[in-house]
Amino acid sequence: MDVNVTLSPEKRAQILAGAAAVFAADGYEGASMARIASVAGVSKGTLYNYFDSKADLFTAYVGETCDRSLARVFDSAGHDGDPAAVLRDIGKRMLQMMLSPAGLTIYRVVIAEAVKFPDLARGFFDAGPARAIGFMSDWLAEETRRGRLAVADPAFAAEQFYNLCQTRLVLRRKLEMLPDPPEAEIDRVIGAAIGMFLRTYGAE
Repeated sequence: MDVNVTLSPEKRAQILAGAAAVFAADGYEGASMARIASVAGVSKGTLYNYFDSKADLFTAYVGETCDRSLARVFDSAGHDGDPAAVLRDIGKRMLQMMLSPAGLTIYRVVIAEAVKFPDLARGFFDAGPARAIGFMSDWLAEETRRGRLAVADPAFAAEQFYNLCQTRLVLRRKLEMLPDPPEAEIDRVIGAAIGMFLRTYGAE
């Protein structure tokens, strides 16, 4: 990277958009920096001014996508409302994130390349799932402290909740066995997940 070059946020976003398209079409190993530059509409020199390597570019793409998505998932996760209502909002937004084109693309690319490129898989886990579990764990711990829930192991319960919310939808969608589910079906799955979760962790 040329330290004398002025870097533009708009150009960086343009490159990440091109990278997203190429990673979705070609996977990680099949994607080349030359093709990414072409699709993004920049020169290879410009591309390397922003990202030192393909791994650096993919990591940035995953990290920024997760940052935006998780901010939306948890922006209303306060402690003033009914826990069931907060869980419903978190669960629905989390499920929408997993089923989004960007969420599906990142997951499929990472799974396809995890054996050859374990550092990419670890980077994805740390940027996405691990942070989501951490946010949820903190929320559950605070709800328990306030006496509104009774969760002995918040990190474990957070992961349970996310998995309950994926029932019948996420795996089938990842395998292209389902189209995008209608909102009514998402609501039904989330409602059932919350019912099970609160029967175990609801305060006495």
